[in-house]
Amino acid sequence: MPSKPNILLIAIDSLRADHMSCYGYPRLTTPHMDRFAQECVLFENTFSAHIPTTSAYASMLTGMDAFSTQVVALRHQGGLRPEVKTLAEVLRDFGYNTTCVGFTGNPSSRGFDTYLDYPAWGSWNEGRSPKAEDLNKVTIPEIDRLLDDDKPFFMMLRHMDPHAPYLPPEPYERMFYHGNEADPDNHSMEPVMSFKPFRDFFASWMPPGISDKDYVIAQYDGAIAYMDACIQTIITMLQTHGVLDNTIVVLNGDHGETLYDHECWFDHHGMYDTVLHVPLMIRYPSKLPQGTRVKGYNQHKDLMPTILELAELSQDDIQWPSDLRFDGRSLTPLIDGRETSYESDFYITECTWMRKHGWRTPEWKLMIALEPDFHFKPEVELYNINEDPDENYNLAEERPDVVDYLRASMETWIAKREAETGLTNPMHTQGDWHGKPGVGAFKTSQQAYDTLHIGDPTQAARLQAESREKSEVSS
Repeated sequence: MPSKPNILLIAIDSLRADHMSCYGYPRLTTPHMDRFAQECVLFENTFSAHIPTTSAYASMLTGMDAFSTQVVALRHQGGLRPEVKTLAEVLRDFGYNTTCVGFTGNPSSRGFDTYLDYPAWGSWNEGRSPKAEDLNKVTIPEIDRLLDDDKPFFMMLRHMDPHAPYLPPEPYERMFYHGNEADPDNHSMEPVMSFKPFRDFFASWMPPGISDKDYVIAQYDGAIAYMDACIQTIITMLQTHGVLDNTIVVLNGDHGETLYDHECWFDHHGMYDTVLHVPLMIRYPSKLPQGTRVKGYNQHKDLMPTILELAELSQDDIQWPSDLRFDGRSLTPLIDGRETSYESDFYITECTWMRKHGWRTPEWKLMIALEPDFHFKPEVELYNINEDPDENYNLAEERPDVVDYLRASMETWIAKREAETGLTNPMHTQGDWHGKPGVGAFKTSQQAYDTLHIGDPTQAARLQAESREKSEVSS
């Protein structure tokens, strides 16, 4: 057995912490992860400060924030800065075999020895989408291969089941829903299917004639439950091989998901806590207590220093290509009680379908649009998280004093980080962040609404026609 521990990072795309039963969700969506949580440390307040996937993984896999990585946009232009080292690069230097599954083409995927892929998308025409099972089909033989080597391994699995399209296989598609998803008296999906930028995408994977939002939410929950069972297969495999206890197992989400919240419709844009709050659990019984829950605030940037400390790999031995060092800190002081929390006031960014930044504290959330967004939302949003945890009541006009205070705190932080890194805030330097070359920043919300689009309109039109025919026959 290798002298160093193996490292398995189970990275889950679009997983809301508050839709996991181990985080208090009333539906039993994660029975296997609930049991896993009893054997590890569960962090109750882990936040993805930089939305969405591309920037989130950049922090998770470098130990740095967006000022150091210069990655904030989903459609980041170019690769990761050469001054930054990824977790895969560092571990490879320490003698690890490194493999990632389902994580190619991302700036922070740099440095793995082996890249494997699997079908991680789907559509209504293709049928139910066994994403996690397809991941396992690739992963299990690779674990066997890695265990035949004398070297320790670092493996990253990028699970996509909670990411739209939500198409869990039977019986999970009906696990949490027993109604009529095409009930003509239910109109909750009308605003969703009227949202032009996304409606073609939704039509490509939602059932023809869909009218009930609760059905779609139940598909999301079913996808989580299905994935939960498939993840247990990997955990059981490690246990069967006798290497589970010598493996640092991390389960982390890159960001959450908006379902029917905030009119962001079944996606992961916006900086509401539905997207920012992510799960984090770490199992390594020789170093970590079991069944412990940590309340202190932490962020993605803290994960890499934590993994290295648990593996007894000194940061002083890293072959740094520059004078950059981690922005994050190991989480062990939070675990053993030496510290109660890391930053509880922090900078947040989003550059997905909207370009915004803001400042979050335990009490307040400030969000400022850097250009008009396609939801026609106000330029400034302010929420009292304690009194309004669902962030439904914008207090920006009622509390300009709080807006000014939080804005000043945010600008002070930005100036500090720009001075420390010698780099401009990347939120101001992401030209064509939306993937539309030459358009630049949107001038109006209407321009953004008319310009942004996802999905195949031809396929959507055909499916919508089938839906109308079905409706006419049933009536």
